[in-house]
Amino acid sequence: MNKLSRDARAQILGLMVEGMSMRAISRVTGASKNTIVKLLEDAGEAFSDYQDRTMRNLTCKRLQVDEIWAFVYTKAKNVERAKAAPEGAGDCWTWMAIDADTKLIPSFFVGSRDGDAAKAFIGDLAGRLAVRVQLTSDGHKPYLEAVEDAFGADIDFAMLIKHYGEPVGSLGRYSPGECTGIELRRVEGRPDPAHVSTSYVERANLTTRMGNRRFTRLTNAFSKKAENHAHSVAIHLMHYNFVRIHQTLRCTPAMAAGVTAKLWELADMVEVLEEWENNQGRKSN
Repeated sequence: MNKLSRDARAQILGLMVEGMSMRAISRVTGASKNTIVKLLEDAGEAFSDYQDRTMRNLTCKRLQVDEIWAFVYTKAKNVERAKAAPEGAGDCWTWMAIDADTKLIPSFFVGSRDGDAAKAFIGDLAGRLAVRVQLTSDGHKPYLEAVEDAFGADIDFAMLIKHYGEPVGSLGRYSPGECTGIELRRVEGRPDPAHVSTSYVERANLTTRMGNRRFTRLTNAFSKKAENHAHSVAIHLMHYNFVRIHQTLRCTPAMAAGVTAKLWELADMVEVLEEWENNQGRKSN
């Protein structure tokens, strides 16, 4: 396996977060696909660990949560007849929370969309917060029990439930339904109706789908292994939180939230990876 320089690793990570596929990165950089996959695996673990350690005692005040769909190896309906489908094949959901003020994404979870996943995600989110928050979710029912278990009464929680009808205009397989109404439902505490919204987290979902190749629809760029899908999410969010300047804030979300005082570059991401490798006793790929 080739040993990549710091500049080469930074270049490959940069291409990953700009939505380029593994094979395309290999063609552009000359690095083998196996080397790139190994970098994906190590970087995913390193960045997940780093964000887990640094996203603590946050003073977020208004949070929004949502889930974004993708699939691993094949769609859920095809798993039974798929050849050699690995464990974790089928629908895969990425749960994300975003701070409406700083646009920081302090917590994410990759897995199913059931009650256990909701509890794991919301429980992780609750452990990162230092103050009482206002939380908005969509109408997904597992949030009710998950928020109750994690926060109890120490939260201002509301659901924004959208009702959809038939698509308008040209009907097609991927035509979105028309939103026919919105219901605001107070669940716990005293949430401010003016800030009950899921707009920011839905925009973060779009950013993920545009910047992470594995979320691109109608292509063969989907993840073949659940673990690598989770690694790609960790890399994408590390770049989003610490490196990518938010156009409205004029700084990164991590800077706006006080998690870091400096503007990061891709080279700083590589330093985090190298520190993790040293702690793990691993050799650089």
